[in-house]
Amino acid sequence: MAIVPGTDPAALRDAAARLAAGELVAFPTETVYGLGARADDDAAVARIYAAKGRPSDHPLIVHLADAAAADAYAATIAAPARRLMDAFWPGPLTLIVPRREDCGRAAAAGQSTIGLRVPAHPVALALLREAAQHGVSGVAGPSANRHGRVSPTSAAHVEAEFGPGLTVVDGGNCAVGIESAIVDCSRGQPALLRPGQIGRAAIEAVLGQALAAPDAASPRAPGTLASHYAPAARVELLDTVALRHRLEHPAALGGARVGVYSRLALAPGEPGLAGSGWVVRVMPDDAAAAAHELFAVLRGFDEAGVAAIWVESPPPGPAWDGVRDRLQRAAA
Repeated sequence: MAIVPGTDPAALRDAAARLAAGELVAFPTETVYGLGARADDDAAVARIYAAKGRPSDHPLIVHLADAAAADAYAATIAAPARRLMDAFWPGPLTLIVPRREDCGRAAAAGQSTIGLRVPAHPVALALLREAAQHGVSGVAGPSANRHGRVSPTSAAHVEAEFGPGLTVVDGGNCAVGIESAIVDCSRGQPALLRPGQIGRAAIEAVLGQALAAPDAASPRAPGTLASHYAPAARVELLDTVALRHRLEHPAALGGARVGVYSRLALAPGEPGLAGSGWVVRVMPDDAAAAAHELFAVLRGFDEAGVAAIWVESPPPGPAWDGVRDRLQRAAA
């Protein structure tokens, strides 16, 4: 099989049966597409690591049909985690909680904690509910791309990564466009391990306390390696002045094709952009809009064959934390 419509009940039943049998199935969420396997089967989860080329000590997120399903994987759920579940599930928030010893070891990369979330995507929820009818308690689902590369936000992106042999449930383009925020609720004070669409202030308002920073004792979490989300072309983050200087003095490029992603609203006729060696995309002024298109833009630059990608650094402020985090890791 290849891409199947997520609106087709028969296709969802088939995909759920494949998950139950231990096969891999890619599926949409509101953040990015995930490469799924039943999380209660360590052999099935090992197929995710092999397909992605992902280190087996880098944990995965388990996607659940509803908050009640968390009890299959969580040894305990502290009051702060419960408050965040009630406020943000379904939604782009992953909670790390103590793991039951009898379930999810491979998905947790052997740790005593595990990351859980309920996605806010109708196709994902329909698939998870159908899978539950087949005895699948949760689906481990990292982004459906080769390890360290740009996350997919469409079914076509997934097929481009893995070819037509993988079943990909098509749910359209992802609305959010960057991965979920991750909050560690496995220790005393909850800590923000990865920023996402749901901002620090909103999370702290629900908790009634400040989020801690990650420290040496924090659990390993998905998407937190220094280098991640990287296209084939080299990414450089530049402030506005440095980017403008580069554009006005392009001789050092030696004729190389360069992608430019900037809020400067550059046009090919501007100084420094004459000729066919530039691929220009305008970064939205709105952080959510930029997040929505970010990975598609980076993939588009690769498809255009650029040798380098120059990105204007996002503006300061917490609204841009998720985009800034992904770009910094892409450029690492």
